[in-house]
Amino acid sequence: MSRPYGARAARTAAAVLCGVVVLSGCAGGLKAERSTGGFTQADYDITVVPVGERVVAPDLAGQTVTGEQVSLADFAGKTVLVNVWGSWCVPCREEVDDLVAARRQLPAGEVAFLGLNIRDDRSAARAFEERNSVTWPSLYDPASSLLLGFRDSLTAAAVPTTYVIDADGKVAVRMLDKQTAKTFVDVVTDVQDSTRG
Repeated sequence: MSRPYGARAARTAAAVLCGVVVLSGCAGGLKAERSTGGFTQADYDITVVPVGERVVAPDLAGQTVTGEQVSLADFAGKTVLVNVWGSWCVPCREEVDDLVAARRQLPAGEVAFLGLNIRDDRSAARAFEERNSVTWPSLYDPASSLLLGFRDSLTAAAVPTTYVIDADGKVAVRMLDKQTAKTFVDVVTDVQDSTRG
């Protein structure tokens, strides 16, 4: 009688151990590597790509929600914060004040902001930007086709998602879900530091 129980217990223990290994592997893949800065957001929602492993950002270009043409290439040589958002998205509404605050704190000559508005109505997106004093351009991407360009680097698994593109035009960081102004500033500063010298 003890033999089947012992075998069952061993199988259960092995299954639990495998589950722990798998879960720790998943968490490890998303864990941020802190650099000299000090962002304190929970590690599981920020992915930092080491400098030597970064890939070129997708070619984001098209019309903004206000009808102008803009391209990621317009910001060549700058660190670019790309925020994926929608006016329908509650966390996006909660995050926008932090983005505006971070924009004020980061040097405009070195850092650019670019929005990527997805699955939205153009007039609703425009009203959202006006109501929240958003001063940077947002590409209008109702079918999320521009967003699909990130599938070769780090896919957007949530809205909002924020990418930081380094001054060499490579994807350096992905932040899932809403973040604070401090996190935006600290992460962008870390990316700038990683590509200097």
